[in-house]
Amino acid sequence: RGVNWPAMKRKYEPLLQRIGSRDELNDIFKQMMGELNALHSQVRGGDMPRDDNATRPGMLGAVLTDRKNGVEITRIYAYDTELPGTAPALARAQVDARDGDLIIAVNGAEVKNRAELYGALQNQAGKQVLLTLRRASNTHQTVVVPGTTRSDAQHRYQDWVANNRASVSAADPQIGYVHLQSMVGRDVGSFASQFHADGDKQGMIIDVRRNNGGNVDSWLIMHLLREAWVFWDPRRVSPYPNMQRAFRGHLVVIADERTYSDGETFTAAIKSFGIADVIGRRTAGAGVWLNNRNRQADGGLARVAQSPVFDMEGNWVVEGYGVSPTIEVVNYPHATFNGEDAQLSAAIEHLQRKIEAAPVPPLTPRPFPQDLGPGKDVPARD
Repeated sequence: RGVNWPAMKRKYEPLLQRIGSRDELNDIFKQMMGELNALHSQVRGGDMPRDDNATRPGMLGAVLTDRKNGVEITRIYAYDTELPGTAPALARAQVDARDGDLIIAVNGAEVKNRAELYGALQNQAGKQVLLTLRRASNTHQTVVVPGTTRSDAQHRYQDWVANNRASVSAADPQIGYVHLQSMVGRDVGSFASQFHADGDKQGMIIDVRRNNGGNVDSWLIMHLLREAWVFWDPRRVSPYPNMQRAFRGHLVVIADERTYSDGETFTAAIKSFGIADVIGRRTAGAGVWLNNRNRQADGGLARVAQSPVFDMEGNWVVEGYGVSPTIEVVNYPHATFNGEDAQLSAAIEHLQRKIEAAPVPPLTPRPFPQDLGPGKDVPARD
């Protein structure tokens, strides 16, 4: 990138004499990386200080509200009920808790507000805790196993996805919704379970907002490029196309400024192949890929951006600029805080117009010919 790297080494080397912690060494690495002006580089880990005696919160997986003489379970986070292992603490099968219940005690100790509740849950993640709940005029006890702050972040994400899916279904049941959190192995399964479950719908939203990358974009694009050219009509089963799992409906992709790395490569491919329109905001601009091979002796990592991407004419793309949407829609902070999602609403309306203009016809076989002679040759497609 035109940087005199030996000169950079000489510039930062004197700081080594002043290092007092691994954190400060990482800071030098970050400053040196900044000289490259590459947006796809990270520094992490190493022999960092760790306090094994630090308190760790226990989380219940719900929106909680202070009420008189207790804490209300205002809303237990939603999740995919087909995956019970992903349920938050209060939604587990053995837990008798509902929205609207009032938490009045933890392990027999009274709690009157959230501060007292979270104090009682300190260091209780992964342990059995006895909650005393008041439901209407009745009081009962139930055992719950609180999660960690990390698992709580995932439960809040699941809740966001579940509510998005519910919003799409309520607006138009003929439109499906998929969100990809990242682009790693687990997201392949997530995509398959979400996308193929709605494979017979007229439209589909693929949401890659907040996607933090990985490297499965080619696998996803391969599936989206599949086209149905014939269909099977077996007995006792609905007709289905070949190529198998080919989606025949209309697609739209939502991306934003927090769509990163392979989420951007996926978005760029969507535009390049003309698979769908992209709604939202320009993506982050982290288009130089890297690997994790340059580990340091103490396990730390300064990832080196080293694989830039170019279009088929050799033009530099993505890095430093991002991928622009075909339809720009802004989610303003105040509206988002109040529960609005302009980008999701725009995607729904976009697909509704597409479906109205060109509804996807059902797979309807014609009757067999009376003479049961040979079938027709398959016509060439335009």
